[in-house]
Amino acid sequence: MARVTKAIIPVAGYGTRRLPMTKAIEKSMLPIGDRPLVDYAVSECIQAGIKDIYFVINKSAGDCPTQIETYYGRNMVLEEFLKDRKATEKLAKLQTAPEDVRFHYIVQDPNARYGTAIPVALFMEQFGADLAEDEGVAFANGDDFFWDGGKTYEMVNLVAGVRDGESATMPGLRRKEEMPSFGMVEVEGDYMIGLVEKPALEDATSLLANTNRCIFNLELLKMIADYVDRNDFSPLEQEYMITDPILEYVRKGGKMRVVVAQSEWLDGGSLDGWFKANQVVLGK
Repeated sequence: MARVTKAIIPVAGYGTRRLPMTKAIEKSMLPIGDRPLVDYAVSECIQAGIKDIYFVINKSAGDCPTQIETYYGRNMVLEEFLKDRKATEKLAKLQTAPEDVRFHYIVQDPNARYGTAIPVALFMEQFGADLAEDEGVAFANGDDFFWDGGKTYEMVNLVAGVRDGESATMPGLRRKEEMPSFGMVEVEGDYMIGLVEKPALEDATSLLANTNRCIFNLELLKMIADYVDRNDFSPLEQEYMITDPILEYVRKGGKMRVVVAQSEWLDGGSLDGWFKANQVVLGK
């Protein structure tokens, strides 16, 4: 098992699929049950033993704390209010993470370079020099999560499944008719050999959909950062897709272990996905 104590969670997008709601509420903070959407991925990371979580955030609204910073920070006024009223149970709900878990915030300009590789490049620019050679870093989206009733956590399985020196990915199962909407992970044995974006239905030879839930070793982290550095795409030209350097890594012989998710993959970023996620989590 690789040493994984850090996770990158990108939450900097404008959430335009959920307008007008996301004009006032950050997409990652939309409610699923009684918790914000992003907290399900955060809880998985914490359960897997991750102690440092790096949110890549959008500060375009100014210097005020983002909603995600407020949620994972402390509200001393509210704490005192609840203490004065001896509301012990409500006071306990204010602790949104264990005290030994640290949250870091990396600012991304959403109007500049765009795509799933950018958060990793920003992390490497600021923190890459501190990584050990044998260290793996988890990557999870802030607007989707796995759910099996809350009994187990898929990030635990992913961390346990990856071997020293390897990278790993966790695809989710989808029906064949759904595969044209996703990236299709191609597998040989226990390893990824390819990834096809939105395959035609007749070409859907795998039911493993790419979720971008990964563990990156140092070699692959550097390749992702280098991919961003050596390309100069304009925001209207091309996204910096994290799948491009992953495929390059695999084609050069890098090991990307596949650990298939055993629970349901839910997308809270779209209206239909958010509605379904609430139904599933609330048991409706």
